Amino acid sequence: MIGSSPRRKEDQRLLTGHGRYVDDLARDGTLFLGVVRSTEAHARLTKVATAPARALPGVALAWSAADLGPVAPNMPTAYGGAQKGRAWAQPVLARDVVRHVGEPVAVVVAESAYQLADALDAVTVGYEPLPALPTAESSLASGARLHEGWPDNTAIVARGAVGDPERAMAGAHLVVRERLRHPRLSAVPIETRGVLAYRDRSSGVLVVSSSTQSPYTLRDVVAAALGLPVEEVRVIVPDVGGGFGPKGPIYPEEILVAAAAHRLGRPVKWIESRRENLACMGHDREQRHEARIGFARDGTIVAVDAAFVADVGAYPLQGDGLTANTVNHLPGPYRVPHYRNTGTSVVTTKNLNAAYRAAGRPEAVFVMERLMDIGARRLGLDPAELRRRNFVRPSEMPYRPGLTYKDGVAMTYDPGDFPAAFERALALFGYDAWRRRQKASAGGTRRIGVGLACYAQGTGLGPYEGATVRVDPSGKVYVYIGVTAQGQGHATTLAQIAAAELGAAWEDVQVNTGDTAMFPFGMGTGGSRVAANSGPAVAQTAREVRERATRVAAEILECAPEDVRIEQSRVHVVGMPHRAVSLGKVAHAAVKSKALKATGEPGLHACTYFYPDTVTWAFGTQAAAVEVDVETCEIRLLAYAIVHDPGRAINPMIVEAQLQGGAAQGIGAGLMEEVVYDGSGQLLTGSLMDYAIPKADQLPALAVVLDEHPSTINALGIKGVGESGAIPGAAAIANAVEDAVADLGATIREVPVTPARLFAALAR
Repeated sequence: MIGSSPRRKEDQRLLTGHGRYVDDLARDGTLFLGVVRSTEAHARLTKVATAPARALPGVALAWSAADLGPVAPNMPTAYGGAQKGRAWAQPVLARDVVRHVGEPVAVVVAESAYQLADALDAVTVGYEPLPALPTAESSLASGARLHEGWPDNTAIVARGAVGDPERAMAGAHLVVRERLRHPRLSAVPIETRGVLAYRDRSSGVLVVSSSTQSPYTLRDVVAAALGLPVEEVRVIVPDVGGGFGPKGPIYPEEILVAAAAHRLGRPVKWIESRRENLACMGHDREQRHEARIGFARDGTIVAVDAAFVADVGAYPLQGDGLTANTVNHLPGPYRVPHYRNTGTSVVTTKNLNAAYRAAGRPEAVFVMERLMDIGARRLGLDPAELRRRNFVRPSEMPYRPGLTYKDGVAMTYDPGDFPAAFERALALFGYDAWRRRQKASAGGTRRIGVGLACYAQGTGLGPYEGATVRVDPSGKVYVYIGVTAQGQGHATTLAQIAAAELGAAWEDVQVNTGDTAMFPFGMGTGGSRVAANSGPAVAQTAREVRERATRVAAEILECAPEDVRIEQSRVHVVGMPHRAVSLGKVAHAAVKSKALKATGEPGLHACTYFYPDTVTWAFGTQAAAVEVDVETCEIRLLAYAIVHDPGRAINPMIVEAQLQGGAAQGIGAGLMEEVVYDGSGQLLTGSLMDYAIPKADQLPALAVVLDEHPSTINALGIKGVGESGAIPGAAAIANAVEDAVADLGATIREVPVTPARLFAALAR
């Protein structure tokens, strides 16, 4: 079962219109919530007048920060955690100061969407403008402070170092110095955020349905904000139309909807508009790097020395997690004997930073792969050859780069063969053929460029995930997990694992998730962690249930437990297939069987948790061919290839699709996507007319090859894959475009490489 690609279990329901997203959920008497948002990037609030709205027909509630009462004024941290870095607080509703356009200032609840719109317009807000801090550079230079008591606008610093880069760089044959920038991006899920909250009449529990990636975090934060026991809050996650990371944090709107439902005793719903989504759901990726790399005469890397500033918006929600990712991932799959990097997170008057797919890794790869290509050109080497000379070798595995991962464990690369995987990528892409085609177009108006980008990715961060497996007397197998899906195919892949380890028929396995009442604890979906954490948890739980089943079946079949075999939900004696019973019959007998006395619990069910020692490490390569018109500066993507090591692919079709979807986002970052603010902190890309994302007709076929080298971190050998496809795209595109026009003296130092930016580079 593991390694095959059955059709996804969840798709029939979704394709036939039976999916249920937050906005599809309905309760009698539902009220509608809307948010009044700041129109200023940075200002003191002189007035928030909600009384005129409260007086309108159909308005049930209109709150400013002063009206929150017992609701926590600031967003609580989950699990009793503490913030890293300097102290700051994100208000549920801004009380004294607003720090970015779109920050919630007031909230209104009404009987209908039409009455809500009128009431929102009736709320008046007074502002006393404060200095805008629209960029990290201006924020560092400004005397204005975004958070009270800070000596400057630096939130936190992440560092990593190995060896003596300064001394090593002094002996280098070639030193390449560059200033490079990766843009701020929005995840743009097809479904915006949404929340519905209500009191369950029978249990009295406050039920919160949200399009979140983190149901247990949401449960704990809502309970803390409202002063409720955790057991009185139940989070149910329906179908979610894409998340990509920014649906992982908990936002003020989720607290406000829950608080309104709790106060009014009626269901309350909020659905985010697309404009709100682009302005207020977390952004990511904005970093500016100053980096240098030293090469020996033969092209081997001598040292890398870098520093970067990350614009994390108004509230440094991610602490040093994302900047630490960039520091740790920048050396990538290469041997870098001497390394130093410092990442400084700076607050600005922009929307907060969230962890968008691959979080910190695409920025690192963009910098390293740009340095590699520029270095190759100056050394007179083919970019592929320079990489060959610097890859970590299979004989060096497990390779230790000398850095410490953010889980506190020394980084150790999993088994893999980076050089062989790279050659597979070149063959899949047709590298030599594209080089020949490039030579044929040299000097013309339409030029060919080829770009490569490689990465080593830490995946599957803990601390744990768990699973309950229960066999019903009907023969159905129910798997309960603590992670939710936003389209990744968990209901299929985890069912494959359960079926393989238990011996059940795949058709009989049903995976249930997204309900904090069904399963006690989970850490959420993100960080390429579900298959690498929930997968082993499902496997070890299914094995435990299988062992229980063999005890009961041995009693029924009158044989030794070690002689029992379970295959396709059929339980039989080894070598005697006619002596058999169904798995369902064994489950029925297990309710009263004395064979389970030694286990201390009846029934065919178990719950276990898997705690990984640290992350798994995956390698990948992507290659791009572009056509550049040097007269119009139009860039057309001609071909693309992807090679990735997933460790062990549970469902190769789903793994390939994950890589293709991620690659589309990486290509978007390379060619068109960028969140833009003006000098006063106003968002300029507030609609899909202004924020460009790739369309199907702009992408060629995305060829994929999986290069499997099982991980040693978990028994299934799984390495993460959810974020991997999104990592190298911007770097591959930038390398390809520069490759097409390098003879004209252009250097690509930032993405996206739009026609306007390419024109400016050529003019320089």
